[in-house]
Amino acid sequence: MQVSDSPGAPGVHLVRTEENVEEIEALAARLGGRVGLAALLGDLNRRARRTLAPGRAVHRAYTWDAADRRDHDWWPQGISTSVDAEAPASVVVVSWYAKHDQGSRLTFLDLRTRRYRHVLLVQPTMRDEVAGVEPLKVHAGGIVWHGPYLHVAGTARGVFTCRIDDLLRLPDRGLVDAFGHRYVLPVRFAYRAHADEGLERLRYSFLSLDQGADPPELVVGEYGNRNQTRRLARFPIDSTTRFLAEEAGVSRPLALDDGGVVRAQGAAIAAGRWYVTSSHGPWTPGTVHVGSPGAFRDYRWATPMGPEDIAWDRRTDLLWSVSEHPRRRWVFAMRRSWFE
Repeated sequence: MQVSDSPGAPGVHLVRTEENVEEIEALAARLGGRVGLAALLGDLNRRARRTLAPGRAVHRAYTWDAADRRDHDWWPQGISTSVDAEAPASVVVVSWYAKHDQGSRLTFLDLRTRRYRHVLLVQPTMRDEVAGVEPLKVHAGGIVWHGPYLHVAGTARGVFTCRIDDLLRLPDRGLVDAFGHRYVLPVRFAYRAHADEGLERLRYSFLSLDQGADPPELVVGEYGNRNQTRRLARFPIDSTTRFLAEEAGVSRPLALDDGGVVRAQGAAIAAGRWYVTSSHGPWTPGTVHVGSPGAFRDYRWATPMGPEDIAWDRRTDLLWSVSEHPRRRWVFAMRRSWFE
């Protein structure tokens, strides 16, 4: 059932905060200036490898190095390709969250060289006129890399947005604590989750980009069990600013549907069809649900166990996802035609 189908209708909405301009400028000055994406991609320090992965729909798979495959502190969650980003075509980015207060991070993986590096997501701070950072403590269940911006799902808090050009490299002397990460990416602003009176705020559990829409749309959805809401929504994006479209300072969804699936981990729209992943624990392969909200066809055993977010690369017509469980972690692609 569709709850709302008009951007002006009552319902859930997002409100963009002020940008952390002064804090980021001061942090960049303290750390020696921004380095940007090119410098990061020239300094990838870990190596992934091609491998096989379970799942009937898996077309290609990669896995992390031994330490990242078995790590019980950091868990992969979100994925986005560089299809609509200002970056080389071979790059994908994966988000992770930490279970012991280290926050969340991004991993930039170059599929051409199979090298990657972790980047800590941080909130810029200013105390006693000294710039610093705090880890961004969100689940980061989904990410979208669009133009110069990277959006991170913040569940009940909304969406956090970084600008890739703000990438910073820490100097050899430890000016800030980044839990061993050499690079950090500060949050530039956030979209705070709100709801009109009488309606529950949307949980921004996962994100993707509808590349077939003109202009593109931010696709969001909720993880939920059978007793929770499992809503799916699409927010319009301003094609000039690359921000969410706003009216009177508020971003409202084009549509809000309550026809999501149980335990959905990610959702993408390709050629007008929805592709939703769901997990069945650490030992059973995952499912991809294809169709439209409330009318999905289930493709069981399609993915490895523990699938998370999903993203569509329109250049190759591949659906990309990532699995989370230690020793069963893959970045994998599925041919969309397999689901026809």
